[in-house]
Parts: sequence; structure tokens; C-alpha cells
Amino acid sequence: MQVKESLSKGCKRYFILAVICSLAVALLDMISPKVVQYTVDHIIGNSPVTDDIAAEVIAFAGGREYLLSHLYIIALTVAAAALLAALCRYFYRLFNIKGTERLIKRLRDRIFDHIMHLPFSWHNSNHTGDIIQRATSDVETVRNFLSEQVTALFRIVVLIIMAMYFMIDINGKLAFVSGIFIPVVILYSLFFHNRIGDAFLHADEEEGRLSAIAQENLTGVRVVRAFGRERYERERFEKQNNSYTHMWIKLMGWLSAFWCSNDLITGLQIMLVTVFGAVFCVHGEMSVGAYIAFVSYNAMLSWPVRELGRVISDMSRVGISVKRIRYILDSEPEPAGTETSKHLGTEPLPVKFSHVSFSYSEDTPEVLSDVSFEIKPGSSLGILGGTGSGKSTLVYLLDRLYELPEDKGTITIGGTDIRELDIKELRRYVGLVLQEPFLFSKTLAENIAITREGEADMKAVEAAVKVADLKDTIEKFTDGYETYVGERGVTLSGGQKQRTAIAQVLMKNPPLMVFDDSLSAVDMETDARIRAALKSNVKKSSMILISHRITTLMQADVIIVLDHGRVKEMGSHEELLRKNGIYKKIYDIQTEGAGL
Repeated sequence: MQVKESLSKGCKRYFILAVICSLAVALLDMISPKVVQYTVDHIIGNSPVTDDIAAEVIAFAGGREYLLSHLYIIALTVAAAALLAALCRYFYRLFNIKGTERLIKRLRDRIFDHIMHLPFSWHNSNHTGDIIQRATSDVETVRNFLSEQVTALFRIVVLIIMAMYFMIDINGKLAFVSGIFIPVVILYSLFFHNRIGDAFLHADEEEGRLSAIAQENLTGVRVVRAFGRERYERERFEKQNNSYTHMWIKLMGWLSAFWCSNDLITGLQIMLVTVFGAVFCVHGEMSVGAYIAFVSYNAMLSWPVRELGRVISDMSRVGISVKRIRYILDSEPEPAGTETSKHLGTEPLPVKFSHVSFSYSEDTPEVLSDVSFEIKPGSSLGILGGTGSGKSTLVYLLDRLYELPEDKGTITIGGTDIRELDIKELRRYVGLVLQEPFLFSKTLAENIAITREGEADMKAVEAAVKVADLKDTIEKFTDGYETYVGERGVTLSGGQKQRTAIAQVLMKNPPLMVFDDSLSAVDMETDARIRAALKSNVKKSSMILISHRITTLMQADVIIVLDHGRVKEMGSHEELLRKNGIYKKIYDIQTEGAGL
């Protein structure tokens, strides 16, 4: 089994470098106010220097008198610190973006790969639009948080600590006035964090429903127009869009209140520091240089405090997005095989259904009940039954698109229970043509060759096309095999799509071929030609033919008749006609209707 790499592999060094650069920026930002303070108080002013380190620096630079006559040196020092801080900011953003984008790229890859390995039943129970929204919009929310908030959090904390340290060193009472607002900001940010979380969840859910409606209408646009349902679908979309919009307006109301209160508290903090600082200066408790430095540090403090509140608030949204992403990643994938999984080979093997019963959930009735039959190597089996009789469910169980519960019978290939087989090995062995084929937005040749790994030989493509009775149709297209079929094969007719799907399976050349009513969209003459070509060109493979059309099944070695999930009749065409049961009745109706 493949062990998945950590999402942060290859990214940690970039985040560490980003944090280091961020801390360097914080440290360099602290230098300028101190330089200004000592310049005003001790260079321009005549106050004695009490700090031993500052006294040594001034002495090293030439002494007070020298610096007073060469103030440009101090200006160059401040400019150099600012330039170095700008350089560190550049590398901080560069490393942060590199780390974030690599991590998010790996996350997108992980989500897509995981979705591809989730069971068919999972896809049936989750809207495609909502899955897309989780894999795009929610991932983008995580990306924005990582790129703008996470590494900046270290800088914020360091800035707050260092600013408070220098402010306390300058004037403890004024530092208390400034610092009293920090817990206030944190507390009301936590208050909004709890209130906003549910709103973000509902907004994401509404966006998922909106995406699902848009996706359904874009893929089903022909059905909508065929039935003149444009107005209905537009109103359905507008209703959901209104719900989504109202949800975001409500959410923006909370966010507006949060930011307004944030601005109010920050403004109040600056005002009180300015007023109290001026009072302290008048009473001689602070020097002018110390006051200027304190105001500078307070300005530096107000931004990280506000940013800390924003980080706490944004955690609500990113937390919801992470939960929605984890729903996908925590969903159990299809069971993988083991190193001891049996290899089925390339020759057809006996396939046996033994007392198979199945229901889609515990709350629904059984779709199949005690179904048993066997397909001998190289033989063909026909399955006839009404709508909802369980025909397609049989082949979905065979291909493990649905998992057969342990106590509901067994399906074996060559005597091996399919539950013990690696799914890739099983699906290599079984070639399935679905009733509703799906074609990708590629050329005809690319769609036909999609079941072959590596570059497909055009001779093999042409041979498969000939058996699928698609050769004449392709030759009529202007671009031939290079004809672009459009999204979901929209430019092809139903019969052309079915024949393309048949050619896909023939390219795969599996030991067992399953045709799930895959000739329903072609006329009887084309049906007969395809079956004749399959019989003469695919002699080794076993076949399962599912159809409502007797003429499609009548040449099968064995035919079973399903009725409400049970095998009612089994035998060859002639044997079933002699039984004078369900098969005979359907045969009579179809032959009389066709005038045979």
C-alpha cells in the first residue's frame, strides 16, 4: 500500500525561513524609534546617557559632539535599518508564498486523488457541485489564511512582546495604559470568533448548494431547453442565490461590527496614549525623545494587536473550511489490495454468483434477493428484466462499484472471492460499458484510447472502431478521429456515444466484457452488426449482455430473467421459449411489435 507523504514535506524550510525573516523585520522596526529617542534626548539635547550599551555605541560612532555635527550618519543608520527591513520583508513574502503554494498544491493533489478512490456510493450521496466547492473555494480559504496569517502570527507576537518591553522601559504607567487594550481586543475577538463560526458554516453550505444547481444546469442544459424549463431553473437558481446572498449579508453585518469595534478600540488606545504621554511630558516624567519613541512603539503595537484580532476572527472561517475538506479526506476510500492479492491473468475464468442479496441501505428493500448463476470461461450470459429488477446492480457488484456485504452471498472469479482481489486487478479483468457512457472533452481518438495506458496504436483504435460499427460514422466527420466531441460527448448522438464506449472496452481487451444495455440507443440492424462483430473478433473473452431487447440476448449461451431482484428463469433462448414464462411473453410482445 502506498504511504502518503506529509502535506508539509518540502514546505517546512520555507515557512521556517519566512518566520526568521519576519522576526528580523520586527527587530529592525524596533531600532528606529530608539535611535530617534537617543538622538533627540542625548545628541541634540544634552541629557546624560544612562544606558551603558547606548553610551558605547555613541562613543564608537565618534561621540556626541561628532554625531551632532554629522547628523546625516544617524539618518543613514535609520535609512539602512529601513532598507534592511524592506529586504527582509521581501524574502519573508517570497518564502511564505513558496511554502504556502507548495503545500496547497499538494493539498489539491491529495484531495483529487482521494476523491478518485472514494466508493461509488459516496459519490452518489454527495452533490458534485458541493464537492467542487470544497475542493476549490474551501482550499482557497485555507491558502489565504496560510499566506496572510499563520507566519505573520509569529511576527505579531514578537512585535507585541518587544514593543511592550521597550514601552515599559520608557514609562511603565503609560505602557499600562497602552497594554490594557490587548486583553480587551483578544476577548472581543474570541466573542466574534464563536458567533461567526456558525455563520461561515451556513454560508459555505449555501454556496455548495448554489454550485450544485449551476453544475447540474450546465451539464444538463439540453434537457432544460428540451423541456422549456429555463424559467423554472432560473427561478430555482435565483432563490438559492438570494438565500446565499442573505446569509453573506448577515455574516458581513457581524464582520462589520467586529472591524468597527476594532477601529474604535484602536483609536481610543492611541488617543489615551497621546493625551497621557503629553501630560507626563509636561510634568517632567518623560523626555521629548522618550515620548516620540513611545508614540512610535504604540503605533507599531496597534497594528499587531488589530492583526491578532483578525487572526482570531479568521480562524472561524478557516476552521469551517478545514472541517469541510477533512470530510473528504476522512471518508473511507475503496479497499486496496494486498501484496498477496491474486493475479487473475489474461484468460477468461469462471464467474459465479452464489446466493447474492443486496440493498443500498438498511432502510431500503433488497434490490437483489438470493441470486445465483455461473458464467463459464469464454461463454456469454444474457440478462433480461424490467426497470428496477436489479440488472445494473449485478454488474456494479461484480465490478465492486458497490461492495457486497460479507453475509449477503459471494461473487467469485476463478474460485477467488472478489473481495479478496485488488480493485485495480479486478477492474483490469472486467471491462464495463455503462448504460449512459461518459465521454471527456477530448478528440474521438483520445476518448477511444483512454482505457489503454501509454500511447495507443492507431491501428488498434481503428480495429476497435470497426468492431463497434463506428468506422463509417467517423469517416463522415470532417476531422475524422481528431473530431472534438465536446463536454460529455455533447456533439455525438446517443448511439454514437454508446459505440464509442464499446470501442473503449475493446481497446482494453479484458477477459470479461459487460455490456449494460449499451446498445439501447442503436437500431436493430446496427445492434445485429455489432453483436456479430463481437462474436467473430472477441472469441476468447466471456461476455455479459444486459438488455430489454430479446434480439440482443437470444444468441447468448445462457439467459437469466430477473423479476424484482430474483432469478425467475434461466436457460438458452430455445429453452426459455419452451417454458412459456416471462421470457416467452416478452418475446411475443417484441416480435409482434416488430412485425417479425
